[in-house]
Amino acid sequence: MSFFEELKRRNVVRVGVVYLIAAWLLAQVADLLLENFNAPDWVIQAILVVLIIGFPLALIFAWAFELTPEGLKKEKDVDRSQSITPVTGRKLDRAIIVILVIALSYFIWESRVQHQHSEAPEQQAVVEPAPAEPSAKSIAVLPFVNMSSDPEQEYFSDGISEEILNSLAKIKELKVAGRTSSFAFKGQNQDLRQIGDTLGVEHILEGSVRKSGAQVRITAQLIQVDDGFHLWSETYDRELTDVFAIQDEIATAILKQLKAALLEDGQVEVTVARADSEAYDLYLLAKQRMYERTGPTIQSAVELLDRAIALDPDYAPAYAQRGIATLLLKEGSGSYGEIPLAQALSQGKVYLDRALALDPELAEAWAGLGLYHESRPLGTAEAIGALRKALSMNPGMIDASNWLHNALQALGRPAEAHQVVSEMVERDPLYRPGIRNMVNSYNTFGQYGAALAFVERVEPLIPNDATILSSLSAIHAEQGQVAKALQEVEKAIALQPSNSVTRLSRSFLWMASHQLERAADEGEEFIRVAALSLLGRTEEASLLAYRRADEQADVGGLLYFLNQVGRSPEAVAYIEQRWADLDALERDFPPYAGLGHLVMMEVAFAYSRVGNEERFEDAMARIRRVGDDLQAQGVDNPTFFLTEASYYTLAGNVEAGLEWLDRAVTRGFVASTPRIAKEWLALAALEGDPRFELIQQRMLEHLNAERSALGLEPVEA
Repeated sequence: MSFFEELKRRNVVRVGVVYLIAAWLLAQVADLLLENFNAPDWVIQAILVVLIIGFPLALIFAWAFELTPEGLKKEKDVDRSQSITPVTGRKLDRAIIVILVIALSYFIWESRVQHQHSEAPEQQAVVEPAPAEPSAKSIAVLPFVNMSSDPEQEYFSDGISEEILNSLAKIKELKVAGRTSSFAFKGQNQDLRQIGDTLGVEHILEGSVRKSGAQVRITAQLIQVDDGFHLWSETYDRELTDVFAIQDEIATAILKQLKAALLEDGQVEVTVARADSEAYDLYLLAKQRMYERTGPTIQSAVELLDRAIALDPDYAPAYAQRGIATLLLKEGSGSYGEIPLAQALSQGKVYLDRALALDPELAEAWAGLGLYHESRPLGTAEAIGALRKALSMNPGMIDASNWLHNALQALGRPAEAHQVVSEMVERDPLYRPGIRNMVNSYNTFGQYGAALAFVERVEPLIPNDATILSSLSAIHAEQGQVAKALQEVEKAIALQPSNSVTRLSRSFLWMASHQLERAADEGEEFIRVAALSLLGRTEEASLLAYRRADEQADVGGLLYFLNQVGRSPEAVAYIEQRWADLDALERDFPPYAGLGHLVMMEVAFAYSRVGNEERFEDAMARIRRVGDDLQAQGVDNPTFFLTEASYYTLAGNVEAGLEWLDRAVTRGFVASTPRIAKEWLALAALEGDPRFELIQQRMLEHLNAERSALGLEPVEA
């Protein structure tokens, strides 16, 4: 009898098979139970060692002993004619089948619910269908579950998920749901089909990360949303230094599964920038902190990035994020810190230049350069070029899309900006800046119903959220519902006091409700100039207006102030000392968003006051060109109506001026002064006209109704 046949006769092979299957099942169950009890990693490692040692011992035992009716005996003491090894073999066969069924059931269960093991949040996301039709080549990367014993390692599993998401987002043919929306389902026990419907994707990637010392295990699985079918799954056990290779392999495997023939030779490959493992760890933690978008968390990210750069001076992404963080910490509206603008610009540019020197094709560095140009006075046109380059490298870079939207608005291209923000919220509907900018864009075109429907669709996913309240306030404010809007914005500020955009909205609403003292003393700087001048605090207003013009290029605010206080010759002198002609001035100060050519309106008014007919006509022609262009784009909002009313009144067309003013008041406009023409100076020629007085009275009645709702006394014209 051969040795192998003897192994079979003594059931050694069967015992080995039973042992391996049972040991695997035991290890999986132990891994799950010990994780729930927060047992240290060494416990599962000790169990695995015992199971490995036990395997050869089991084989030796099966060879040396035999189970008989009288109990265990040494094989050499058993009469082979009385041996019952065939009976024992059949029992072992049945045991193998039973254990295989159990193991298979466990495997199926684990693959379906593994993503549910992270800690449940206080509130679960309420899922509603997204309006976008899912694309066949679309995917959402859910945050990988942190299976490490240390909850503080959550940032690492989130970071790995995000890096894979970013790698996939670089593929233009693949729609990748944005980070904010995908991560909204973190820790949720949601049906994958509902998640797919909400995010508008056909595939979902989920997984887990276990980090222990220098070892990391990453499990990933790609699921088809409509039927829950697992297209692909893999587990990677590597040294932590190989984490970049794992990310490459996962992203590349997914693209192959989706049959994305993206390269001419048919090969599909994705690569992640390499770095020192500890520096990369700090970089991931810093990015998670930056996503919280508060001053303290961004400052914390700066410190982490400095440490990462010290460990790996050639890691370009760390420099890019360091530059972006510096710019986000600048002073002023829309920012999160108190760094003087000039200092933030110079420091941020140093880091961004270093990032691009290390990696000229780094999308986040180009996005940061776009933010730099957008932040500096008169840099908007250059910002657009840098941001479009970043998005050509990584179409899924949501921050870059948002900054591009802002830049297009600043150049008076609201239709293009609307297209950008629409695509952005389709990809990432829960991205907070995108929500507010989408609402502002709808308001620009008078689409208040669409704005409200959009907010109502996303509100259940992020209930009691400052951005939702701020967005609702913007919708109501645009329609003249000042009291309601102010109450909503106060709630938003209570939830997020550091949000400078929301504080600016409150400042506008203080002006609209004629709380000028509050606006002058507590409002954002942008509003304080107008409030101070209307209160007669001229010297304070003058100092602030000139400082803002010099430091933040707020020339429109300065010209408005000078015209407001009867110093139009001073405004003209300021213009002519700095710009050779109006072409040069307009290049620096193009029309903003869909509001009309507001800076040029102040220029035209100033030249009308000093009697310079040639310059007045030049300015008026530029205002008319912009007005016609905005009408062609479909702009439809009260501020634009007032700009048109001002233009036609200055041009001597009283009928058209009254018509546009009537449209503004009918839409809900309330002036910051009891007399409309005190705020909109160009309308002074309408004073005394009975039709104007009727419009004026309607505005005042509306204003006092809103003040009454706020518990304020009425004002008189």
